[in-house]
Amino acid sequence: MTQEPHDGAQAPSDGPVETAEVPTGPAAGPGSDASPNPNAAAAPESVTDAAAETAEPSEVEVEPETAPAAGAGAGTGRGKHADETVAPDAEADELTLAQIALMERTADLQRLQAEFLNYKRRVERDRDLIRENSTYAVLAPIIEVLDTIDRAREHAPLEDGFRAVADQLERIVAGLGLSKFGEVGDPFDPTIHEALSHIGEDPEVKVTTCKVIAKAGYRIGDRVVRAAQVLVVDPASGPTE
Repeated sequence: MTQEPHDGAQAPSDGPVETAEVPTGPAAGPGSDASPNPNAAAAPESVTDAAAETAEPSEVEVEPETAPAAGAGAGTGRGKHADETVAPDAEADELTLAQIALMERTADLQRLQAEFLNYKRRVERDRDLIRENSTYAVLAPIIEVLDTIDRAREHAPLEDGFRAVADQLERIVAGLGLSKFGEVGDPFDPTIHEALSHIGEDPEVKVTTCKVIAKAGYRIGDRVVRAAQVLVVDPASGPTE
């Protein structure tokens, strides 16, 4: 047995140093037999079991962590697919709402346009009616002057100066829309003629006819300012039994 020197000094070596061999099998010593030691053979198994026991808790701890992770991944995949499924539905709903809003705005615009056109027509009609009423109010008193000119023509031809004035007045009122109607031989129409009297029968007519024009009628457009005052004759009646 070699005694270790103190204070880091190495012991002098008198001869070659023998290298001790480390037994790989069961430890051999004085009084031990050559048969294998059961405990020594079982040592690796116990160590393995201990290592397994030591590893099992770590594996048990890992499994709960990996399982939720896998579930989370699957859930994430399902959520992504659900998002991809829901997104087109949401876009379709927004598109439908936009189309409905567009249809409502279009209907409102069409209604406003129709109301504007009706208002425009009504304003134009009222404007024409106001102009016609104004013309009527101005020309109605002049009709009596025109009647006087007509009676003067029936008695004698108009003189140069008076004829020029009469012609100019008639042109002015005609330009304002006043037209004259009523001629001998016209069929009697109660809407534009005023029958002052029936003067008998006339075999030459087939319907009641204007025979004499007492006063000519005047109208502005389709509006009668004054009905023609006439004398009428009836057609001849057939022989009675």
